[in-house]
Amino acid sequence: MEREESKIRANVIVSGRVQGVFFRAETKRAAENEGVTGWVKNRSDGTVRALFEGNEVSVHAMVEWCKEGSPHSKVKDVKVEWEEYQGEFDEFEITY
Repeated sequence: MEREESKIRANVIVSGRVQGVFFRAETKRAAENEGVTGWVKNRSDGTVRALFEGNEVSVHAMVEWCKEGSPHSKVKDVKVEWEEYQGEFDEFEITY
């Protein structure tokens, strides 16, 4: 019998030079490669917020990805709140 992979949800806020450097587009690409659902958006305070849902390994990989960011970004800090998996998304999208 196969063990079911545990699913998790991470609410992430990334600060630094993360707007105007393709951070959202690269986050979407990375999330799709990992099979993670959720969304990413710019915030008015200059940070980027993302919500990742999926299997534990993939969501952790996305949190680690955020620490590096897109090629032109300069990530200063990543705050993560771990939450209960909701399963509310069908894909990963950029929201505004």
